[in-house]
Amino acid sequence: MGIKLIDIMKKPDIRFLNDAKNVLYDQKWAKKAPNLELYYMYRGIKEKNGLRYDITIIPPKMLGEEFIKTKGHEHCRKYQELYTVLQGKAIYLIQKLKNDSIQDVFAVKAKKGESVIIPSGYGHITINPSNKELKTANWTDKKCKGIYERLEKKQGACYFYTKIGWIKNKNYKKIPALRFEKSLKSIPEDLNFLKGQ
Repeated sequence: MGIKLIDIMKKPDIRFLNDAKNVLYDQKWAKKAPNLELYYMYRGIKEKNGLRYDITIIPPKMLGEEFIKTKGHEHCRKYQELYTVLQGKAIYLIQKLKNDSIQDVFAVKAKKGESVIIPSGYGHITINPSNKELKTANWTDKKCKGIYERLEKKQGACYFYTKIGWIKNKNYKKIPALRFEKSLKSIPEDLNFLKGQ
């Protein structure tokens, strides 16, 4: 799906470092760093059949020892979400949290044109693991709201992606081994499965 420049001329919501400091691995770096612009969210670029289309642009950057990422969120109710990489490379870290333990966690590597479905009941973050800009789009039910509190309380997802690889977040009681799932090579034609139950 081609995105014209006019599609993202609207003003983005900007996520600053101060908005995401408490979910970072390298807290020593975060305490001293200026309040940088981390990434840009263009929400509601278009709507179709009750679904909302957003674009997020994540420049290449290191947050101390950790690769730049989104703050991360979970979904209310039974909503799912479909992400597609428009430019660059992404790693989507997807986890299911119950009480203090992770029931399931997996990551999906995706490049331009590839997609990933975030299942209902899962939280997720998007990582830019490269030295190039990442542009990613998502479709979700327009009534779907992101829930940030549990990831904030745990100081991030259960794994951090750093210069030396994946590091477990010690704020979780139980973390399964990280597995990798394959990306989708094309977008499903029928997106009705994204609607809330």
